[in-house]
Amino acid sequence: MKRIVGAVLAGLMTFGLVLGMAASLNLTSDSLGSQTTVVAACQAAALNATYTSSYTAAAPGPGYTVGTVTITGLAATCYSKPYKVTLATAAGASLGEATGTTPSSGTTIVVTFSPVVAATSVTAISVVISG
Repeated sequence: MKRIVGAVLAGLMTFGLVLGMAASLNLTSDSLGSQTTVVAACQAAALNATYTSSYTAAAPGPGYTVGTVTITGLAATCYSKPYKVTLATAAGASLGEATGTTPSSGTTIVVTFSPVVAATSVTAISVVISG
């Protein structure tokens, strides 16, 4: 009998703990409990991203591919920060991503994509510098 009472008490305590944590989210039937926060950029000026295509007979060719993206205009306030560069289609589908750390000096980042991406599919370049 003591085991049954113990099991029931443990179940009630667990239920109460889970219910208490869920109640602290302040959820209603039309919310998800998420929040958006505006974050300051590491620089005010725009970055410029360009790529040069080169012909290859190998996959994903034969055709022109993108293997390198050059980003210019980096400010000192963005030095030594993690970045992610994404090549995408017009619909926003990712074709490839490259990550790294911005240099500790200079205004240019050279990003290498491996594997290379078919140039005919690339219509957007996204650059995110975080940290």
